[in-house]
Amino acid sequence: MVYTNVNSSFPSQVVPDVEKNTLDYGFQVGRAIENEWFRGDRGLGTGGRFGNNWQDFHRLRLYARGEQSVAKYKDELSINGDLSYLNLDWKPVAVLSKFVDIVVNGMTDKGYEIKSFATDPYSLKERTNHAKGIAEDAFAADLIQQAKNNFGIDLKKSNIPEDQLPQSKEELELHMQLNYKQAVEIAEEELINNVFDYNKYEETKKRLAYDLTVLGISCVKTSFNLANGVTVEYVDPANLVYSYTEDPNFEDIYYVGEVKSISLEELKKEFPYLTDTELEEIQKYPGDSNYTRNYYGQDDTYNNVQVLYFEYKTYNNQVFKIKETDQGLLKALEKPGDFNPPVNDNFERVHRAIEVLYSGAKILGQEKMLRWQLAENMTRPYSNQTKVQMNYSISAPRMYKGRIESLVSKCISFADMIQLTHLKIQQVLARMVPDGVFVDVDGLAEVDLGNGTNYNPQEALNMYFQTGSIVGRSKTIDGDMNPGKVPIQELQSSSGINKIQALTQTYQYYLQMIRDVTGLNEARDGSQPAKDSLVGLQKLAAAASNTATKHILQSLMYLTVRTAENISLRAADMLGFPLTKEALMNSISVFNTNTLEQMYSLNMHEFGIFLELEPEEEDKQMLQKNIQIALQSGGVDLEDIIDIEQISNIKLANQMLKIKRKQKQQRDQQAAQANIQAQAQANAQAAEQAALAEMQKQQALTETKLQLEQGKSQFEIQRMQTEAEIKKQLMAEEFNYNIQLAEAKVRVEKEKEKEIENRKDERARIIGTQQSEMISQRQNDELPKNFESAGNDSLGGFGLEQFEPR
Repeated sequence: MVYTNVNSSFPSQVVPDVEKNTLDYGFQVGRAIENEWFRGDRGLGTGGRFGNNWQDFHRLRLYARGEQSVAKYKDELSINGDLSYLNLDWKPVAVLSKFVDIVVNGMTDKGYEIKSFATDPYSLKERTNHAKGIAEDAFAADLIQQAKNNFGIDLKKSNIPEDQLPQSKEELELHMQLNYKQAVEIAEEELINNVFDYNKYEETKKRLAYDLTVLGISCVKTSFNLANGVTVEYVDPANLVYSYTEDPNFEDIYYVGEVKSISLEELKKEFPYLTDTELEEIQKYPGDSNYTRNYYGQDDTYNNVQVLYFEYKTYNNQVFKIKETDQGLLKALEKPGDFNPPVNDNFERVHRAIEVLYSGAKILGQEKMLRWQLAENMTRPYSNQTKVQMNYSISAPRMYKGRIESLVSKCISFADMIQLTHLKIQQVLARMVPDGVFVDVDGLAEVDLGNGTNYNPQEALNMYFQTGSIVGRSKTIDGDMNPGKVPIQELQSSSGINKIQALTQTYQYYLQMIRDVTGLNEARDGSQPAKDSLVGLQKLAAAASNTATKHILQSLMYLTVRTAENISLRAADMLGFPLTKEALMNSISVFNTNTLEQMYSLNMHEFGIFLELEPEEEDKQMLQKNIQIALQSGGVDLEDIIDIEQISNIKLANQMLKIKRKQKQQRDQQAAQANIQAQAQANAQAAEQAALAEMQKQQALTETKLQLEQGKSQFEIQRMQTEAEIKKQLMAEEFNYNIQLAEAKVRVEKEKEKEIENRKDERARIIGTQQSEMISQRQNDELPKNFESAGNDSLGGFGLEQFEPR
């Protein structure tokens, strides 16, 4: 017996697991969902929650396409329902479709990359060890190099070249984010991208973006089957059912499902156990077309059956028997939920409550349950195995108290006023008349052309239209003033122009109201900007417009991330079956065969999935501005700029730019210090060379002086020797001369003495002669006689004193 809550049509969840597995329990759940969403729908199409949602979403989609109903406009312009006097083009102006396309195309063109980050303890330990090894290599680089040079041992723990090792904590963190990627993370990213490509997720994403913009809600479903593996399916929000929630991401719902219209053939194929009698009973049900409708809001084909597929979240009790073995170890054995043995010293009973999903399928409008079973391949986060995730990912970013608001829903009233203004302009144009002329017939009667012809109105009009001239008389025949002196006057009707101008201003007013409400200004919707607006102001306006619709982009990225997470969790299911495993391995091998070995251990890892969005144009320009400033100031090199521009993440690119600038500054400082050291070394070498040259010079001078002195000494010695020899010879000569002089002197002395003696003898003789003569003079009395020499007795000044020894 299934009991329900007092204030709810859903069955009680506080029942045994065996009872929850019964088809009767599932029927109660399906009937409760049907009563909550389809009560009042049968035969009417309105009144129920599902019908109201469908009508509302259908109306929003028609407005977004410019195909909304014109009945309200006809009621506005008709008189008691009479439209016989109106000949207007009632086709709606598709003014909202442009704004919808701007938002949708802007989001779908937004590039992104799926990034996985292994968060399990093993991967974190491996990442930590890698970072630690790099830090140790950088810290002990000199010792490692010495060990390699001296002993031939490579002690490095990483394969990073020494000149590329991070030198600071910031560089290490940036290196780990940019350059480090575990093989299992690469395999996970390839798995997700491969499933996305197989399911054509880019096309699905466009539909999700369109629903978020038009309806304000979007849904995607991730499932697994043995035929196709992991599948990603678009779900129309108009066919969606879910429990009440106020969470925009529907995290707290306990049931979710969708209505599908399928044929009996497909129904028999999906549920082969249905008998022909049951199929006939299903086919005879008269109200099977009240739950899905076509484009015109009419009942869909009667040949199909409307089936509610749903998931229901509840909990099961996991019971374990903890038994102690003979070796003293504890052994856990899983038992049924009703396992409750008496107290025993050998074992004990422990249990926990875990969330589970039951999948069901029910034919709407009939007491027929097609399927109710515990869901297979439930996705559970590895960090919390007691939690279970729904296969449906839903997001409604602007939901309040269950009421959903969209970009289109805020503009419907303005779109209606624009359409009415457009119809009014048509009405004014239809009632406008061309400019005419006024002909004063009495004034023409007073005119005489002088040629005998009458000046009638036809001729006056012909003259006026052909020449632009008219003939008139200022006075009548009687000479009075003629009030019709200008017989033809132009009539101008300007009232229609003024009305059109006023209606055009009204049209522009409501168009501007749409821009103000949505935030899609002229800078983004392709309108011509004001001629006085600066380029910078236009960029700011476009950036502000992107900010106004950023919540839609965030919801789309949330759905993508949730879908990627579900695919990641489904990897264990794909690897658990041979067929899907082989198909997965073959598809991944197309991209990277090196990761095949890591695929086997994917189910042992836990991943964090995130999207790395393509940066905004303003962010790119700001980065380029910073790069140009750094490049012009010499803060970075061209090679660094090339590396920075390869980084799609603006934050990491700016960090890389800062690190490259610091490294460039350090290199410049090291180069300056090296230049200083080189200059100092060059100066020292120059001084040393100068000192050496000076020393060599002094040495050469000394040697020269020494040689000179030696030469002088030798010369002096030689001179002295020569002088001594000369003196010796001179002395010998002098001795000889002295001997000769002595001999000469002796001889002279002898001669002198001899001469003296001779002189004495001569003198004695002369005296004797003189005396004889004097005697003879006296005797003879002769004249006096001169006894002086006649000069023949002088030696001419030559003496022997020069031969005296010195």
